[in-house]
Amino acid sequence: MKILGVIPARYASSRLPGKPLVDILGKPMVWWVYQAAKQSPLLDGLVVATDDERILAACKEYGMDAVMTRADHDTPTARIQEVSCLIQADLYLQIMGDEPLIDPKAFELILPKELPDDPYYVAGVTNRMEHPADVIDFSNQKVVCNARREILLISRSPIPYPKGTADFEYEKITGIQLFSKKALDFYAATPKSALEQAEENDLMRFIENGHTVHAVLSPYKTVSVDTPKDVDIVCGVLRQRQSR
Repeated sequence: MKILGVIPARYASSRLPGKPLVDILGKPMVWWVYQAAKQSPLLDGLVVATDDERILAACKEYGMDAVMTRADHDTPTARIQEVSCLIQADLYLQIMGDEPLIDPKAFELILPKELPDDPYYVAGVTNRMEHPADVIDFSNQKVVCNARREILLISRSPIPYPKGTADFEYEKITGIQLFSKKALDFYAATPKSALEQAEENDLMRFIENGHTVHAVLSPYKTVSVDTPKDVDIVCGVLRQRQSR
């Protein structure tokens, strides 16, 4: 079984243009993600998938494997599907390029020891949210699962609504997601679903079309960098790590 780690790194970001190249303690942000991911012995390969020559040049400068993909992809899943047409693997692990605090131990939770029976296999790592402010933050995409840990719905709204009880542990989807080749090809061949368009979440295309998306709860927290404030938070955490 071959598992390829793919780091989608798009230059155009509405809130933080050139985000993969944002300086984090003297290195571009995508470098920190790559260095963390390559520590995992479970990956048979690791590649940055970008749409911009500046990111490609930075990858070359810092010794990171990278491939150019089309500029018209509007989701990371679509970009990974293009990579799956260029590099053969059984499973493709998405590792978002804007999470420099990512812990490769989370890969051990989501990567199966054997190839799944479901040819359209999809899974995503989730984290519990501890603060009420995180639950109402629309940038955190909340997840509701059934008893088998299959995702029923992903929403930017606080779900479920705590009418009967507030005794509920909210979860959010993270940037670590796993796809089989057939799942990626299904995604590319299928129009955007209604809820996907409303919530702007890739995984809803699978769920709305009857495919199972597995949720894997992880204790390893990370920070998605979307604003200059997030950059400051990440730099602070990394400085603490380096001083230990």
